[in-house]
Amino acid sequence: MVAPAQVVAVVGATATGKSGLALDLAERLGGEVVNADSMQLYRGMDIGTAKLTPQERRGIAHHLLDVLDVTEESTVADYQLRAREAIEQVRARGRLPILAGGSGLYVRAALDELEIPPTDPDVRARLEERSADGQDDLLRTELRAADPAAADAIEPNNVRRVIRALEVIELTGRPFSATAPTKRYVLPSVVIGLYDDWDALTARLEQRVRRMWADGMLDEVADLDRAGLREGRTASRAIGYAQALRQLDGVIGEAEAITSTQAATRRYARRQESWLRPDPRVRWLCVTEPDLVGRALCEVEAGDVSP
Repeated sequence: MVAPAQVVAVVGATATGKSGLALDLAERLGGEVVNADSMQLYRGMDIGTAKLTPQERRGIAHHLLDVLDVTEESTVADYQLRAREAIEQVRARGRLPILAGGSGLYVRAALDELEIPPTDPDVRARLEERSADGQDDLLRTELRAADPAAADAIEPNNVRRVIRALEVIELTGRPFSATAPTKRYVLPSVVIGLYDDWDALTARLEQRVRRMWADGMLDEVADLDRAGLREGRTASRAIGYAQALRQLDGVIGEAEAITSTQAATRRYARRQESWLRPDPRVRWLCVTEPDLVGRALCEVEAGDVSP
């Protein structure tokens, strides 16, 4: 089978089986996988991100795994450069790039025409200092006054995104919402979205978190802590890792760390779906489809691949 698309993406909420379907498509279409999970960029963050082991990758090349230290910040701008370079390298080898991951903005940065606004460490530090001083509500109020559309689009508890929006407004003099991604692909692409019944997905998410701790999550985080995890502005806040750090500090016990991670993961899965659902280009498939791979291949072959 020859795919008309120049890029295929497999997206969806966490634990919907994106990695497995991406491997199935890669085997059948002559593809290589490009990671689009912001936390799988980090070396050593394996158990808590459900990163496939080398043995689980079926001999298929994977790109953009383990490219950052936990002390480094993961940014959309940096990911966009890395992802587009990886996509072009895969295509230059005559292979099909298959993007896989649940970080919606990262997927859009890789596939869509997307302007990455500038950043300034001094402006960011000043806004973060205000957040640390307990001014989160005031920051949200300022964002709503300056850019109501951005304020409506950003989750109220996503202070990091609020700070980023205010930073962009200050640096550019333009609304942060004006830099939102367009729905125009850079290259002809097909995006397949996976979904499941919410009760079934919730049960799977909760089991995954319990398995993380049984598989050595606390030891993984202790090793990363010695490598500087707490210094990382992005990695230290990752779901599961933040809770494990609190457990290591004796602030909470294991049971609370697990239940807190389960709750945060459920909320994250909801946000992932909320981000992806409004995009009419996504071809949604239920994970319980009798022939999921076959249906996905049909979507790749027949999907609208207009840039």
